[in-house]
Amino acid sequence: MSIRASFLRTVTLAASAALMMNSVSLPSFAEPQTKAPVAQHGPESVADLAAGLLDAVVNISTSQNVKTDDQAPMPQVPEGSPFQDFFDEFFKGQGGEGGNRQRTVNSLGSGFVIDPTGFIVTNNHVIEGADDIEVNFADGTKLKAKLIGTDTKTDLALLKVEPKRPLAAVPFGDSRQMRIGDWVMAIGNPFGLGGTVTVGIISARGRNINAGPYDNFIQTDAAINKGNSGGPLFNMKGEVIGINTAIISPSGGSIGIGFSVPTELAQNIINQLKEFGETHRGWLGVRIQPVTDEIAESLKMEMPKGALIAGIIKGGPVDGGQIKTGDVIVKFDGRDVVEMRDLPRAVAESPVGKAIDVVVIRDGKEMTVKVTLGRLEDSENLAGAEADKNPQTQEGTDQAEPPAADLPASGIVLGMKLAVLDAESRKTYGISEDVEGVVIAEVQPQSAAAERRITPGDVIVEIGQEAMKTPEDVSARVEELKADGRRNALLMIANKAGELRFVTVRME
Repeated sequence: MSIRASFLRTVTLAASAALMMNSVSLPSFAEPQTKAPVAQHGPESVADLAAGLLDAVVNISTSQNVKTDDQAPMPQVPEGSPFQDFFDEFFKGQGGEGGNRQRTVNSLGSGFVIDPTGFIVTNNHVIEGADDIEVNFADGTKLKAKLIGTDTKTDLALLKVEPKRPLAAVPFGDSRQMRIGDWVMAIGNPFGLGGTVTVGIISARGRNINAGPYDNFIQTDAAINKGNSGGPLFNMKGEVIGINTAIISPSGGSIGIGFSVPTELAQNIINQLKEFGETHRGWLGVRIQPVTDEIAESLKMEMPKGALIAGIIKGGPVDGGQIKTGDVIVKFDGRDVVEMRDLPRAVAESPVGKAIDVVVIRDGKEMTVKVTLGRLEDSENLAGAEADKNPQTQEGTDQAEPPAADLPASGIVLGMKLAVLDAESRKTYGISEDVEGVVIAEVQPQSAAAERRITPGDVIVEIGQEAMKTPEDVSARVEELKADGRRNALLMIANKAGELRFVTVRME
């Protein structure tokens, strides 16, 4: 036995003897003197909340027949081959040799019942182009659905099924009451696995992801996957405050950035689809652009806010002069217009035919005007007719500039040579007869005007909200603004077709 092994054994024996001879009893390991620590509970369970909502969330299955352009001939097999039956069955109904062949495309999504009689909300992209829509309920029931209406601008759709008994339904809540950090629950059917519940918080509000003209998404970190599209986002009262619509994900799965259409936008759309089968959005009939720091300074505004009116659409609701080009809308029907994109959303959510109070800044003063809204859907034909009447290329294309005209021009003003807008200049640049102002004959490279993409053939209509008739008017107005301490001149520019925009040009 080694010295080390002998030492260990001796210590062990000595300890055993000491325990037997010691008159002080040791505490029993079976009966500890101190209480075991009480296990700490996790976050409060949402099981009761989820149990009451799952039956109202449905899986939506769609199918679409698609023609293929496959011109490959059907494979041939020897007559009497044991594979003859297989090939005949496989290619049955495929159109024979060559030609267009039919194939069926299936997709899955989610939705939720908003009315016990069978109205169901989902995303438009879930059912778009579908030939057949089937709704699968939590209890295994399957019902064919009829499409009531869709709205591509908000990616919403309304379906209707005919149940034998009233369905479990969920109510809409007020998404405007939700704050960043509030808990939310998403329920859907990702990947066709069945009802799936995820919980997270609202991580941002008012997100613009360039999905449509009325982007105002709720952003959440509750796991949302592809199959969740059209499913509801609940608050902790069990009310729907959003419709899950999009995710940002390089992999196609949830990475904690999901987006939902808020009910403040969706509820009105759903009610319109339910009542009319289509949307009835308000329409103001104006063209707008952002109020930049330079524009705000030129208009003597304390800070940039609102939507600048760059043009009035002929035949539109405000063509009568209630709102004028150059006005800045800062409040619409009691709602603040902080950014340009706030105005289209506020107008679209307002009822058609409603008289609205609009607060504008005009000539440096705040005033209130009353307008009556038209219907946005009716405006599309009007806009199309106007485009046909005034065809033009879009700004920013690589179209060649018109040749420099041999016109009598003034001296250089803000890097531009100016000329009187008469019959000759109209013909040279193709300027519409209803455009009035001073034509720009030349723009110097690297000038302040060139920086703002002003080009020959553009027409200066106003400077600093004063109409321009001659090149001398332009020079005089620029000198006035300089004397007034302005650093930028606000120009209203018309293109050849008469469409207006505002630009600010630095004054040296």
